[in-house]
Amino acid sequence: MAEIEMRPLGSSGLATPRLVLGGNVLGWTVKGAEAFAILDRFAEAGGTMIDTADVYSVWVPGHAGGESEALLGEWLKRRGGKVGVSIATKVGYERGLSAAHIEKAAEASLRRLGVEAIDLYYAHKDDSETPLEETLGAFDRLVRAGKVRAIGASNYSAERLGAALDLSEREGLARFSVLQPEYNLMARDKFEGALQDLCVARDVPALPYFGLASGFLTGKYRSEADLGKSVRGSRMKGYLDDKGMRVLAALDAVAADAGATPAQVALAWLAAQPAIAAPIASATSLEQLEELLGVLTLELSADQVGRLSAASD
Repeated sequence: MAEIEMRPLGSSGLATPRLVLGGNVLGWTVKGAEAFAILDRFAEAGGTMIDTADVYSVWVPGHAGGESEALLGEWLKRRGGKVGVSIATKVGYERGLSAAHIEKAAEASLRRLGVEAIDLYYAHKDDSETPLEETLGAFDRLVRAGKVRAIGASNYSAERLGAALDLSEREGLARFSVLQPEYNLMARDKFEGALQDLCVARDVPALPYFGLASGFLTGKYRSEADLGKSVRGSRMKGYLDDKGMRVLAALDAVAADAGATPAQVALAWLAAQPAIAAPIASATSLEQLEELLGVLTLELSADQVGRLSAASD
């Protein structure tokens, strides 16, 4: 078996192989024993980081948020703690990034997870109404108190991320070690350019979400008739255009060359991009997870990466 490459996450002291397991489905479309089996298998296969958020899965009728964290907490308790794995969670998606909210939300996340420290704590999205000084000051206090190991930014622009990094360096505050942007073969403009260049220049590795474009890049959605295959199917409609068909054709061709699946190739393309440490992807079954695990060791050639990039331009 090929050796699994571990990639350091900037200044955080953390590292991950080329796949982070998404926890958005935990407590929503996958629960109980099935969820525990997926988590067990991910850790057994060499996965080390699981990504969640305090708002998962508030969009489900009857849910209040925190369901994913609570399930993860139950799993960690069953396995005797965080041995060999790290947990990333997020704050501020709905209620902003005031110091008071960050402090309160962190305590709630720690309680649901049943841990003494959150390994990687993200600002879930930028809050332009709250001064960066207040937000970073709150994160810094959590780090100094030992309740958070490292912090990250999700859904920040290049301008705001740069300003936050400058402030941390100037004031000696905890620094955003990683970025979590939306990035995949169908959505490249939100990351490529100034934001990617900043991440490279300032050593801020990126862990992109929607790496499979909500499932479109698995190749299972090729016509409107396929959209009913999952609860996320309606999200694919905008991808069923000339670009989407070009990308799927390129994925099919490279997958055939590499002896892999389109999903594995799409994630491996991400892992090969500058500043990318590992894509985030979720699984609702052991079968799906086994497919995702292929990216841990799949190496694409420069030619294969280039063909995929050209198809998605």
